[in-house]
Amino acid sequence: MELEARQGIPLLGEKVPEMEVQTTHGRMKIPNDFSGKWFVLFSHPADFTPVCTTEFIAFEKMRGDFEKLDCALIGLSIDQVFSHMKWTEWIKENMNVEIGFPIIADNGAVASKLGMIHPGKATNTVRAVFVVDPKGAIRLMLYYPQEIGRNMAEILRAVKALQISDENNVAMPANWPNNDLLGDEVIIPPPTDEKAAKERISKYKCFDWWLCHKKLD
Repeated sequence: MELEARQGIPLLGEKVPEMEVQTTHGRMKIPNDFSGKWFVLFSHPADFTPVCTTEFIAFEKMRGDFEKLDCALIGLSIDQVFSHMKWTEWIKENMNVEIGFPIIADNGAVASKLGMIHPGKATNTVRAVFVVDPKGAIRLMLYYPQEIGRNMAEILRAVKALQISDENNVAMPANWPNNDLLGDEVIIPPPTDEKAAKERISKYKCFDWWLCHKKLD
């Protein structure tokens, strides 16, 4: 069933539905305006709220790190665009941080398509995060309740890990690149036959034939 028809939380690997939205940077088409690059679409419950303010400042301070990965940031909540603009103006004047990424002024259409509406909280959106690849496919989703702020370093780590995984056909261990067993090394995909299982033990460092690892090239 297509994402537009299902109207719920999307599945990993599905394409972001095509949408034209109003943002603080003008009209934008998602995902077309980000074609060929990664982007992180994230929602917040409402403007002028304490946790959201800390999150936006944190995202902005790490925006350069995301851009080094050719990854754009775009925020969203069900607030009108003038509310977004007034809020980012307040952040600049009072926190000395200028928000440089666009924020979608959603009328509920985007939030509904991506399952962002918080149950029992009227039209407020959850703290959702969607990492989208250059082909417009959703590669990672995170959902936080209103009460818990996000860890932007983890989102950045996930984008970097996905890119390296795609480029090298490898997997990342827990807490990569600081895994207790493997450090910054990556995991080789499982073998598909007995011959490959035997060969990999001599080719890579292995705990066993099904758990082999290596340094990135």
